[in-house]
Parts: sequence; C-alpha cells; structure tokens
Amino acid sequence: MTLPDPPERLDLIFAALADPTRRRVLSMLLEDDMAVSDVAEPFAMSLAAISKHLSVLAAAGLIRQERRGRITWCMLEPGGMRQASVWMQGFGQFDPVDLDDFERFLRLQLGDDDDQDA
Repeated sequence: MTLPDPPERLDLIFAALADPTRRRVLSMLLEDDMAVSDVAEPFAMSLAAISKHLSVLAAAGLIRQERRGRITWCMLEPGGMRQASVWMQGFGQFDPVDLDDFERFLRLQLGDDDDQDA
C-alpha cells in the first residue's frame, strides 16, 4: 500500500486518532502483534466494524496487517506517528504529547460529557 503525500497523511493520522476505539486498538498493539479476532474481542461491535477501524489505521500508516495462513495479524508501524509528533512538537508546548490528556482537555473545553469510557 502506498501512503499519501505528507500533508494528506497528516490529515489521515489525526482522523484515525480522533476515534477512541482506534486509540484503544493502538494501545493494545503496543503490547504485541494481535490477530484481528483478538483485537475485536474486547469491543462490543462486529468483526466487520473492527475491520473498518483497522483499515483506517492502516490507511494512515499507523498499523500494518499481514496474512499468516488463514489469520490476519495486526502490528504497529514503528514510524507511523512520527510525522504527527514532529508537527506537534513544532508548537513547542506539546513536548511529549499525551493524546488521552489532549482528548480530555478538548472535552472539557467543548463541554462534551458523552463517551467517557474512552
């Protein structure tokens, strides 16, 4: 799969990170590579829905999927967030970025009390 040019890729990365399910999947993949069925297990959604989330993460270059026999494995792409990290560090105030803290800040600022389980 060919990744888009840098400006479009940055949009894809932030769009992928905007969803709490996708952020949780990324956190799970920090631990180890996982089969798609194992990724889907803790979520109350269909395998097709999880597959769509995984497709978004792969399109953004944050994960890659690899077929091993009949099983599709998911793994983090090591440099996947590098471009977003470099962009945020350019603002100086985001020295290490905690995206969960950033999400909580946005919710407080926007007054969004829904979906607090993320």
